[in-house]
Amino acid sequence: MPERVIGILGGMGPLATADLFRRIIEKTPAKRDQDHPRVLIYSNSKVPDRTAFILGKGEDPRPELLAGARKLEGCGADFIIMPCNTAHFFAETIQRGIGIPLVSMVEETAKRVKEMGIRKVGLLATDGTVKGLVYHRALLKHGVQIALPSRKYQAMVMEGIYKGVKAGDLEKGRELILTVAKRLERRSEAMIAGCTEVSLVLKPEDLSVPLIDPMDVIAETAVKLALGMGDL
Repeated sequence: MPERVIGILGGMGPLATADLFRRIIEKTPAKRDQDHPRVLIYSNSKVPDRTAFILGKGEDPRPELLAGARKLEGCGADFIIMPCNTAHFFAETIQRGIGIPLVSMVEETAKRVKEMGIRKVGLLATDGTVKGLVYHRALLKHGVQIALPSRKYQAMVMEGIYKGVKAGDLEKGRELILTVAKRLERRSEAMIAGCTEVSLVLKPEDLSVPLIDPMDVIAETAVKLALGMGDL
């Protein structure tokens, strides 16, 4: 089977996009440059905030998301991945507007949780991902329950994401998100880093339960698909 070209619909945020590309490189079984898959990256930092729109407070991101997906398709991508959990709220809209597959980071993560035999998982994510039921829909159909932070601690997650990581203060972001994760792990069999900014600062060794990182899951999936080791 010929190799496939990976399309990354990114910029939400830029650091998470760069981190996903790094993970794809690290997870590729390569001994030389030529063993790596072709990757197209469209990092569009102008996509309106996804959480703001889902909560009824911001501009619609769908036109920019769809335009970006079409650019990747037009440039030769065989499939698209998207390093933004909240943007998967719009996955069906994007998929309907293009002729190549959008491989869902959320769905792939839900499959991984099921394979691990986990019955209840903690979720660290944006308000948009939580209130948009992005992971709820994917996990509940596999019979997996979700534990969420209280309102007070969910506010800390948002502060860690927006005023910490997205603002360039990774230390602040890590401190806030780790505080919430330590409380939430008491009610969970595993933890999902359900925001790409959370993925940047929370590590498996931080927790006493398994940390499931959707960025790792989609990087591994993308490499397999690109190298022809799976069907689209």
